[in-house]
Amino acid sequence: MYADYHLHTYYSDDSEYPMEQLIQDAVSMGLSEICFTDHVDYGVKGDWADQSDVYQPEEKKTLPVMNVKYPAYHAEIRRMQNKYAGKIVIREGMEFGMQLHTIPQYQKLFSSYPFDFIILSCHQVEDKEFWTQDFQRGKTQEEYNRKYYEEILRVIRAYKDYSVLGHLDMITRYDLAGAYPFACVRDIVTEILQQAIWDGKGIEINTSSHRYGLADLTPSRDILRLYRELGGTILTIGSDTHKPEHLGAYIKETLEEVKELGFSSICTFQNMKPIFHPL
Repeated sequence: MYADYHLHTYYSDDSEYPMEQLIQDAVSMGLSEICFTDHVDYGVKGDWADQSDVYQPEEKKTLPVMNVKYPAYHAEIRRMQNKYAGKIVIREGMEFGMQLHTIPQYQKLFSSYPFDFIILSCHQVEDKEFWTQDFQRGKTQEEYNRKYYEEILRVIRAYKDYSVLGHLDMITRYDLAGAYPFACVRDIVTEILQQAIWDGKGIEINTSSHRYGLADLTPSRDILRLYRELGGTILTIGSDTHKPEHLGAYIKETLEEVKELGFSSICTFQNMKPIFHPL
């Protein structure tokens, strides 16, 4: 199964990739299935005042950083599904950048559209970004690593309408102190994985680790092995595409890694239900 399940288009604040161009590129490279997962980050981004189903990408230039324009996003995906039927499978998803205090907003959003797939990610804690170092500043390496995982655990104990945990150890990407020993967070990562497995949820392998120059996969091989040992079976692979050169990157190599780690299948999703594809 050659599928890419983490894609950002011009509906995300940090991407200018037109949705139809992405689809055409995916067809050209032989992808059999894609899922759009544009960004929603309540707490640090607002919703569009204009909630029409018309979207002009240049509108973003006159607004502060915003979440997806939901009606337009849903309408365009439906048009694309009809237009490209028989050429590629297109699923409707989102990436929810969740924090505990933003859960009610996501509950309302999730109930408003017929999603196939939701990535639950942690991009901020205390409404502070990782990539700017705002969250890490003033904390020890132990403190910001533990607090990051603690927030994820609190969220998934309270919120269940998601499919997979996105780039589970993303804090590593922005840790200027270097790699934090897995042994120091194994206990809380185990709790996270056990909760996800108990709830019938999965984790994604995010291939952007390659373009960020990380020494390990995202999540790490240690986390992936632990997930398998605990009985986890639901895995998706996504490139975290924001530009054409990201699309489909390292998907095939990651499929080989998955087999080497002892997994026997990879998943796609429809109507929030996993579909298992043998490797």
